Amino acid sequence: MESTAEKTIITVETTIHAPVEKTWQFWTEPQHITQWNNASDDWHTPKAENDLREGGSFTSRMETKDGSMGFDFAGTYTTVKEHERIEYTMEDGRKVRIMFASNGNVTHVTETFDADNSHPAEMQRAGWQAILDNFKKYVEASGKSKTLHYEITIQAPAEKVYRTMLDKKHYREWAAEFNPTSHYEGSWDKGAKILFLGSDKDGNTGGMVSRIKENIPSKFVSIEHLGIVQHGAEITSGPEVEGWAGALENYTFSETESGTLLSVNTDTNQEFEAYFSETWPKALQKLKAICEAEA
Repeated sequence: MESTAEKTIITVETTIHAPVEKTWQFWTEPQHITQWNNASDDWHTPKAENDLREGGSFTSRMETKDGSMGFDFAGTYTTVKEHERIEYTMEDGRKVRIMFASNGNVTHVTETFDADNSHPAEMQRAGWQAILDNFKKYVEASGKSKTLHYEITIQAPAEKVYRTMLDKKHYREWAAEFNPTSHYEGSWDKGAKILFLGSDKDGNTGGMVSRIKENIPSKFVSIEHLGIVQHGAEITSGPEVEGWAGALENYTFSETESGTLLSVNTDTNQEFEAYFSETWPKALQKLKAICEAEA
């Protein structure tokens, strides 16, 4: 930390085992920002917008997962040099600079910002470093996976959407867009094991072995996939689960003037990207129809 008579300047940094092109992409694209932009597990970023150009603006909605606290983190870009440097000014006038130093398949990221005088500098440094550490973890763990984002507004209260989505009968109805025999076995309780299953045309059972990483009723649900079900057998290790083990499927329920904004962020590999891009919007439309028909 560097102090002057007028302000305190704080620097945090990390080294990421990924090329600068990937590091830059994950730092700047909203579908990635929503995955790493939190300092602790009880916070998340359900929505991010980014106009990455000099004079462009950005905003990230940061909230506790239980919805008890939240704020918009926003600013305007003053410098954007691709794969090298980003500078912006926050809404309160404080300045931030992020430097990307490339060394082959390794990128060093240095973030320097003006401290907020209303909070202890060391607390701010720890918070910004935690977010940067989370970014490093996310980039390095991404492998070949990609996070897809979908959202829909449903004219029903969040509690209604949440309850309908998880209900065993209604789950079969809206998830049938993925597979006509889609269903689940297990519990939605936090920490519980759950299987997402379906049958192929030959009657073989397949699907995902998962656990409920988080479940805050009517607010947020996070599913962590542990492996796959193949011909009825659970497989949680080996080459078959590469790209699936550790993948997340997150649902955020946000009440708006129009009803409930349901946001879905789901990790996938390249093989299934086109399939999900076609089926997820259909599944959400089906869920919307079910909720609104019973509202």
